Amino acid sequence: MIAKIEQLLQEVEAMTANNAEELEALRIKYLSKKGAISELMTDFRNVPAEQKKEMGMKLNELKNKAQEKIAALKEQFDTRDNECDGLDLTRTAYPIALGTRHPLSIVRNEIIDIFGRMGFNISEGPEVEDDLHVYTKLNFAADHPARDMQDTFFVEVNDEDVTKNIILRSHTSSVQVRVMEHAQPPIRIVCPGRVYRNEAISYRAHCFFHQVEGLYVDKGVSFTDLKQVLLLFAQEMFGAETKIRLRPSYFPFTEPSAEMDISCNICGGKGCPFCKHTGWVEILGCGMVDPNVLDACGIDSKVYSGYAFGMGIERIANLKYRVSDLRLFSENDTRFLKEFEAAH
Repeated sequence: MIAKIEQLLQEVEAMTANNAEELEALRIKYLSKKGAISELMTDFRNVPAEQKKEMGMKLNELKNKAQEKIAALKEQFDTRDNECDGLDLTRTAYPIALGTRHPLSIVRNEIIDIFGRMGFNISEGPEVEDDLHVYTKLNFAADHPARDMQDTFFVEVNDEDVTKNIILRSHTSSVQVRVMEHAQPPIRIVCPGRVYRNEAISYRAHCFFHQVEGLYVDKGVSFTDLKQVLLLFAQEMFGAETKIRLRPSYFPFTEPSAEMDISCNICGGKGCPFCKHTGWVEILGCGMVDPNVLDACGIDSKVYSGYAFGMGIERIANLKYRVSDLRLFSENDTRFLKEFEAAH
């Protein structure tokens, strides 16, 4: 029996395997219930009592060396597998569908790109704002309807030290105020972001939506500059044949103020249900920055002038993609989003 053990020790020490299958065959040959070492354990019962201690030690040595050798070979194969760290064996075998950019992101980036080529920089600000930046410095009267609960979401603050009204911004004009407070002209920015208004949700309106507002303040800025910038934007966004018209309007923070229409890009200005057979579609509001706003932000209105404009991204997206229900933009229906795969 000693000779058999010595022979198996030599075999174990010389044991090699080129792959996991060969290693498993060796484990079965030596360490399984019917393997060579198990057979020796069975024969061990017939060993004379005076030889049991020596034989037992030899058998334990053989078994331990066989287990260590198998473990070493297995670790060698595991190390080879670890070389492929980028391979995730838990991933599904099915192809993973790539996501698509949201249509509002597509339109937002296109708007920013157009104004970026005209020299405008991007500025962003907080969505949770205060009354000072959203209304007061933008020349809203103390009794203006926009301050009422019908339009504005107010945020409760349980802090005795906080005395100012905290609200969700109803327009990104608050970003313009923050920029004018900390920078001197020339200022040329666009302010994209989400805004909130307390409106009933329907296919035409939502309690939150997205805007891009623009501001240019410098010496000698005129309404003609504003008109030319908006004409270039409309033609870049909707096509070179697009026409614009400006209608007098009122906004607390601009004077004079106007609303801008573009010739309907669906019927080409001939009249259709989308433009209510007028040939024109409203897309934004604009005007010259009111001197009171400039002064409130620390800019001398006697030296500088400026213009501002603002548009709803959902509105522009509707014109480009003819989405009939605004709620589709926020429902995250993958069937809807897949329709914009080619628009990236």
